[in-house]
Amino acid sequence: MKNKNSGLTKNLILTGVGGQGNVMASRALAGMLVDAGYVVTIGETFGMSQRGGSVMSHLRISPDAVKSPQIPKGGADVIVALEPLEALRVLTVYGNPGVSLISNARSIDPMGVITGERDYPSEETIHEAFARLTARCWIFDATAIGLVLGNPVLSNIVMIGALAGTGLLPIDRRMFAKEIRKTLSPEKYALNLKAFDAGCSMIK
Repeated sequence: MKNKNSGLTKNLILTGVGGQGNVMASRALAGMLVDAGYVVTIGETFGMSQRGGSVMSHLRISPDAVKSPQIPKGGADVIVALEPLEALRVLTVYGNPGVSLISNARSIDPMGVITGERDYPSEETIHEAFARLTARCWIFDATAIGLVLGNPVLSNIVMIGALAGTGLLPIDRRMFAKEIRKTLSPEKYALNLKAFDAGCSMIK
């Protein structure tokens, strides 16, 4: 399933904090694209991931060639963020005037905020920065959707569904269903499909 831009490499960054399922989401996304015939190179960075530190996955999606696992600074086409402050951090390094952002609205305080050494930016400040630093931006509370479905970590699958809904990458529900069927029990399979569909429905 290749779109009109299939001849170009797409650079996607999926970011969040430890415990949000960032790595699982990036592997599922890569599996979908590889199955569709793309060459996907993944690079991952972990900042104290077990303590809620930053986690970032670089996905370089090419029709025909292996790329360096690290996206160049300013080189992201799409950023999918499981946490808004992490979105802002990635935007300031890898963003550019043409970047598209999909971000969870639910914040998780980093250690500096918990200890009182720093302040978490206001929602208004973050949203203003998103509007200034992106060409297109979608923000919604994926964690709330996960909670309704029974597990807040499902926000990672909600975000994949939202990504599919934007049309920014050549992925769809059929591809996702095929990918997760490889590893999930029937019960978890059905739940993950619900999360994917809920995310897709958030994109207008």
